[in-house]
Amino acid sequence: MIYFHSLGRASRYYTQRTALVVDGAAVSFKALHERVRNIAAALAAKGFAAGDCLALLLPNSPDYIELVYACSWLGVTAVPINARLSAAEIDRVLLDAKPRGLVRHSSLPKPAVQLPWQLVIDEEPFDVRNDSCPDPVYDPEAILALIYTSGTTGRPKGVMVTHANILANLDHFSYWMGYREGGVYLHAAPIFHIADFPAMFAAPAFGARQVTIPKFSPQGFCELVQHERVTHTVLVPTMVNLLTQMPEAKPYDLSSLEILAYGGSPMAPELVRRTRKLLPNVKLLQSYGLSETGFLTGLEDQEHVEGKLLSCGRPCPGIDLRVEDETGKEVEVGQHGELVARGANVMRGYWNDAEDTALAFRNGMFRTGDIGYQDSDGYFYILDRLKDMIVTGGENVYSGEVEAVIYKHPAVREVAVFGIPDSQWGEIVMACVVRKPGMAMSANDLTTHCRQFLANYKIPRRVEFSDTELPKSGSGKILKRVLRERFWAQEARAVG
Repeated sequence: MIYFHSLGRASRYYTQRTALVVDGAAVSFKALHERVRNIAAALAAKGFAAGDCLALLLPNSPDYIELVYACSWLGVTAVPINARLSAAEIDRVLLDAKPRGLVRHSSLPKPAVQLPWQLVIDEEPFDVRNDSCPDPVYDPEAILALIYTSGTTGRPKGVMVTHANILANLDHFSYWMGYREGGVYLHAAPIFHIADFPAMFAAPAFGARQVTIPKFSPQGFCELVQHERVTHTVLVPTMVNLLTQMPEAKPYDLSSLEILAYGGSPMAPELVRRTRKLLPNVKLLQSYGLSETGFLTGLEDQEHVEGKLLSCGRPCPGIDLRVEDETGKEVEVGQHGELVARGANVMRGYWNDAEDTALAFRNGMFRTGDIGYQDSDGYFYILDRLKDMIVTGGENVYSGEVEAVIYKHPAVREVAVFGIPDSQWGEIVMACVVRKPGMAMSANDLTTHCRQFLANYKIPRRVEFSDTELPKSGSGKILKRVLRERFWAQEARAVG
């Protein structure tokens, strides 16, 4: 269904406009539509049909976008895998999703899980032919994608994102980003993130061209913006920070940029000032959301003022966002509680996980797991996460997943993992460890152990050893709040 309202629409109304830049060459919406049709036909010839899953382990690229479009055409569920995961983590995703096939790039870890079909796209040409192809699927409730987010136990959870969910996100993207015919969107953030994934459907719906960068670097970003005259993009604050610290950024012509959206966490006031200096004519947009919901709120450019910089903004039309107490009752303005949401953008549930799906909803509202409040002007503020999630460089890290890996080390008696402030990454992962009596283990030993099982961004950057047991509550739970207090005492902790 989403295909009709995105690339299908563009192929009718913006036929000869450039849709995608492939190896430096412009591809029109009409030509892209035909190519996607042929890719869909090739997948169908491989046995893919509505309801099947196709896993994608790729860097940002035109191939990635074309394959997702082909999945949407057939009603196949795309499974975009985080390209920063380790081979063991990728295997867990594949075992859970059980895809019919995998398309991957040779530069990324090779999974051990055996699948019926696999293609290494940079080594084996995909045989795309003009064969017969079924008509595009029009089913709003079909699952378009499984966006994986790790649970606190380390067990992967696949967020079931439907065609209707992405159509709602398309509307929200347009509301905040102001897409226009002839605009140019740069996929600088990873496509596998929900922050960027809907953009591939929003851009063509309004006749905007798409450009990709395989891996973000300040220089590569500036070169693409200058060469392709990029108008819209989404970054995480870590990327923005690197951009403002690049001495060579100023000589580049970045004047085409109109809107720079960022998500994952608020930007520190000093970073906002540096961004304004580098990009004086760019409109900033902070977005807050989750894999389960897509965009929930936005803080617009004119709202980036003192007193509002730590806010995640207000929701756009179509989203009902509230703050509730532990009983599900809406709290008064200024009072703290859990943010809950409902709308056409909210996921159907978790893949093969009825129990966690039931726990995620209460009285028809999705529980974000974020603690915050709303001020008298309707702006929302995030204070902390119920699930102890750490946001480092825009990537989400669940402490329970890291702890489960650390507990595998024979010298570990107990451990607590939490986030501490960092000027570059927003937060970094820290581990406080109690060793077993008579057992030796250094910080280097621990990080070496973690590298066997975890993506690089999940590995603790700081390790401390305690000679006494960790502080606990009356019920025996480790009090992470006590452990991290000294690090956050002078910080306004806010994550998004």
